Amino acid sequence: MADNEQKVIDTMKEAGGPLSSGDIAERTGIDKKEVGKIINALKKKGQVSSPKRCYYAPAE
Repeated sequence: MADNEQKVIDTMKEAGGPLSSGDIAERTGIDKKEVGKIINALKKKGQVSSPKRCYYAPAE
């Protein structure tokens, strides 16, 4: 797993609730467009779920 993917997952776990890609970008310092790409990749791998529209959390 790439460093930024791990950062995104760790940030989601620390938040304790769903985050928007903008929130994740703010907390990690990663560009928002890049966060979007990372989230899509993680969703395809089954590591991230979207409990409500445009919000993401680690998959259970």
